[in-house]
Amino acid sequence: MSAGAATDGRVLLVGAPNVGKSLLFNRLTGRHATVSNYPGTTVEVMRGTCRTTDGVFEVVDTPGIYGLAPLTADERVTFDLLVSEPARAVVHVVDARNIDRMLPLTLQLAEAGLPLVLALNMADEARAAGVRVDRAALERALGVTVVETVATTGAGVGGLARALGRARPAASVAVDYGPQIEPLVADLAAGAGAAGVLAPRAVAALLLQADPSAIESLPPALAATAARLRPRLESLPPESMGASVVAGMSVALRRRADAILDAARAEIPAGARLTPRERASRLLMNPWYGVPVLAAVLYFGLWQFVGRFGAGFLVDALSTLFTRTVGAWADSAFAWLVPWTWLRDLFTGDYGIVPLGLRYAIAIIFPVVGTFFLAFALLEDSGYLPRLAMLLDRLFKRIGLNGRAVIPIVLGFGCGTMASVVTRTLETRRERLIATFLLALAVPCSAQMGVMMGLLRPHPGGAALWMGVLAGVFLLSGWLAARLVPGAGPGFYMELPPLRVPRPDHVLVKTLSRMTWYFREVLPLFVLASVILWAARLTGLFDRMVSATAPVARLLGLPDDLGRVFLFGFFRRDYGAAGLYDMQRAGYLDGNQITVAAIVLTLFLPCVAQLLVMGRERGARAALAVAGVVSVLAVSIGWAANVFLQSGRFVL
Repeated sequence: MSAGAATDGRVLLVGAPNVGKSLLFNRLTGRHATVSNYPGTTVEVMRGTCRTTDGVFEVVDTPGIYGLAPLTADERVTFDLLVSEPARAVVHVVDARNIDRMLPLTLQLAEAGLPLVLALNMADEARAAGVRVDRAALERALGVTVVETVATTGAGVGGLARALGRARPAASVAVDYGPQIEPLVADLAAGAGAAGVLAPRAVAALLLQADPSAIESLPPALAATAARLRPRLESLPPESMGASVVAGMSVALRRRADAILDAARAEIPAGARLTPRERASRLLMNPWYGVPVLAAVLYFGLWQFVGRFGAGFLVDALSTLFTRTVGAWADSAFAWLVPWTWLRDLFTGDYGIVPLGLRYAIAIIFPVVGTFFLAFALLEDSGYLPRLAMLLDRLFKRIGLNGRAVIPIVLGFGCGTMASVVTRTLETRRERLIATFLLALAVPCSAQMGVMMGLLRPHPGGAALWMGVLAGVFLLSGWLAARLVPGAGPGFYMELPPLRVPRPDHVLVKTLSRMTWYFREVLPLFVLASVILWAARLTGLFDRMVSATAPVARLLGLPDDLGRVFLFGFFRRDYGAAGLYDMQRAGYLDGNQITVAAIVLTLFLPCVAQLLVMGRERGARAALAVAGVVSVLAVSIGWAANVFLQSGRFVL
């Protein structure tokens, strides 16, 4: 049964990031899932079906949340799913090792009156860490079904599936918010009534936590209630709403969670018993050990595996094989089938679909992207990326971001377009704007980066200069942006999944799904770019555009013809990198020129797809401003690099 067929109700999997929701989703649905954007957003939501003795349920894997009040676009999607229509069950998935930190969200979901099931995931890791909770006592204290699960092995998933049809609202978990906040909650709840599927107390708590200026932007389920209560809300003193009550409510929720855990006879060691994995986890977040590990990951994962193996060996082998087989066959076939040279050039000319579009996509870009996504999946499945976020948090705060931005930045090395969408997970507009700017300027996509590494492989000094310039531009530009873009500095909180040996099946599925997504996106665009370039060359427009860029190329100490590579790069960054690869193989560039061209092309305008996503996510004005600043910086830094190399003081 597909996710879109009639079911006996909807089940929402909710919880913080990195607690195993997606693995539980795969276990419940048998990995028969559909992935689609939530209506009106670019946030993906996974849906599948689960057959139990109580019926067939639609299961939805929601984006991670830390609290019921939404702060980011991802959290807003989860909140909308919770309040838009009744669910048969809401499964709160928690990391059982850190149940004391996660139970406050359970209380919020319970206070909202939602039919709740609590899944204590990673139960094996919790036991190994010395965490003990009386499950039956916890069920009695909360008044909901509690199930222990281990998503990686499937343990407890059958019990969770059986609990879905019997989910019920919590019996009695009322939270006393204290003498200052409780009267406000009670007063608002009395006049609020239910909004959507939320109980009155939950509605009151959400309205008190909301920024008064953002009341109109609340989801539709709360809009009418907020409008009706506006006179009462406006009569409250400023200190009775917004951020000032969040801390008080958090303390009250934590106090109630501690009382429930006491009733459940919970034993939570204060870190005295560290497993070998936990010791390794702490070392990865310690700069003295974490930085050398990061250097090793970059060297072996990016430079050796993606750069030398993917962009070197695989690209050379596949490019030669493609030219001798598909290219030769296409030349012969179209020479026999198409008598008109101008039309034959569309398919087999210098800018034709076969030698340019298909060869670039299949033989040059695909192996580089494949090796990067394989390396990324290994790091992701091991649990290393959240620890990298913790390691770099202090550095990132100096450039206006926090450790959470590591995910879109690292993903930008795979695809800048995808990473620009993922910036939605950052909490503030300021962070999203800075991250988008840095992705457009100084983060090369995997295909572009791999080709550049392959080009610079014979010139170690040039490779070092290229990487040094990118790192320096990234840090300096971020530092300046953090001081020029208005807004408060970012905070940071992230759950850490356990360190694990990556599972081959998980790594393979993630790699293949991302490669499939990328290939489906890139191949049509490469073919379209070939058609556009063919038409532009046929009309003479392309030659005029190349001639217009010649003065810039000369300023950078590059051949006039390199302008076509910059034009390629505007269609797609990796397209331009592949064009530079062809020029280097033809012997048109010396070591200095390859280094300067690599710097400029990497810093140059983002591709059309990324630019369009930037416009959609940040607004057209912001996207054009970013594009203008990036273009000026790319040419200026390229000119400075050329002057430096021409001085002879640096040996490539």
